[in-house]
Amino acid sequence: MKPADLPKIVTAAQMRAIDERAIQGMGIPSLTLMENAGRGVATLVRDRIFEDSIKGKRVAVVCGRGNNGGDGFVAGRYLAEWGARVTFYLIGARSTIKGDAKINCDRLMKVHLPVVELSEGGPKPPFNEFDLLLDGIFGTGFHGPITGAAAAVVDAMNQSKTRIVAIDSPSGLNADTGECVGPPRRVINAFRTVTLACSKKGQWLWPGRSNVGFLEVVDIGIPKEAVGNEGVNLSLITEDFVRHSLPLRPPDAHKGTFGKALIIGGAVGMSGAIALAANACMRCGVGLTYAGCPESLADLVDIKATEPVVLPLPEVRAKRVLARRGLGEIIKHFARVDAVAIGPGLSTHHETQELVRRLVARRIKPTVLDADGLNAFAETPETLAEKANAPLIITPHAGEMARLLGSSVESIASDRESAARQAAERFGCIVVMKGAPTFVAEPGGQIYLNPTGNSGMASGGVGDVLTGIIVSFLAQGCEPLTAALMGVYIHGLAGDFAATEKGERSLVASDLVEALPEMLQFLAV
Repeated sequence: MKPADLPKIVTAAQMRAIDERAIQGMGIPSLTLMENAGRGVATLVRDRIFEDSIKGKRVAVVCGRGNNGGDGFVAGRYLAEWGARVTFYLIGARSTIKGDAKINCDRLMKVHLPVVELSEGGPKPPFNEFDLLLDGIFGTGFHGPITGAAAAVVDAMNQSKTRIVAIDSPSGLNADTGECVGPPRRVINAFRTVTLACSKKGQWLWPGRSNVGFLEVVDIGIPKEAVGNEGVNLSLITEDFVRHSLPLRPPDAHKGTFGKALIIGGAVGMSGAIALAANACMRCGVGLTYAGCPESLADLVDIKATEPVVLPLPEVRAKRVLARRGLGEIIKHFARVDAVAIGPGLSTHHETQELVRRLVARRIKPTVLDADGLNAFAETPETLAEKANAPLIITPHAGEMARLLGSSVESIASDRESAARQAAERFGCIVVMKGAPTFVAEPGGQIYLNPTGNSGMASGGVGDVLTGIIVSFLAQGCEPLTAALMGVYIHGLAGDFAATEKGERSLVASDLVEALPEMLQFLAV
């Protein structure tokens, strides 16, 4: 599986264009797409939620008058055919429904399924009495605040103790931004969302992601060409991709088979950063890791990182940071390894920063640049784009990216996807734009969104673990883009695994390193 094969994440406008291409350009009737959508939603409800014991379950299908409501009519019809006790609630009058939604509403009348019309100020449905609520009120094209009769219905649904499944997207959620217009912030709080054809960008962005719940995509019969021809440049990193990208481990291998990595970093007070990176690198399967640090810190790093080989490097003795005169020695080590990482715990001392700039310019192996390694280029970011003999991956957080792009932290944080794209183009490298969610960008404009991770990872040293994971897969022979995509997914998943035991509040970076073996075993199955 290649990065180009990863599922696309679309905006509302892109989804409309894809639908139109399938209907008008490929001759697929819109009524067929609605039938497929509703049946797909109903099937997931039956199989995943009720686990085939659907007979007698009480389901309320709450519909608007547009196509999202039409999908709900179809889904509810199938659930009723399979034995559920379904009640349909329509916000507004049946006489105002048009198009495919009207056709499917009329079908309910023919099979004597009840449709209750809801009006502003009218009685609220008894949502607490149902086993499940289906939200088919507004589709992905909805913008603005929810008002009128729909507002009271959404509030009543959220206030009930009944689980809600959103059809396509939670009503009230901006499918592009993840925002909800307010106050009040009125949006369906779903425990599961069944989205149609492609996931929508706003479903992965905060704060809306908290309203989506578990997200599943259902195939509604739109050909792959209809999506491919839209030129969507945002993709989702998936577990399946990572699982199939893990390097093979021949039974007759030796440590040289799995590559050698060199990590350059460390300064007084920050020896833990390079130790975390080196330990994470080893845990991800590399054959050998060298941890290059200031010579006076070598014994301390050796204690914290038992398996990696510690390389004492020339230092500025009064400051205990890496010295410029270590350039030649470090470059000699470049030839002995398969990948390099520069940055964990380095410091911003002027000699160290000059050393970093020279090392990056003379790199001959795939290189990850992080933390103070990036800060070395804050005043001359254009030099990052200078040609070298090996690929470069940079892993900035919002502050580091702001310095590289000459922007504000607030501006970067508000649109990290665009910042990642801009940096990838400007510097000609792969960019890992850290955050929630993390975006990976490659030159040419393609962006990848990482779905793993949690708030417990907002903790010192977690970025150093990411650096170690990425350089490990680089050293094992993965293509740079694949190593970056695997790195961010595995990093986040390790955080998710660790949080199940430690909790998000108490999570620290070393917990991620400890979680890597179990998590990688899970992926290898």
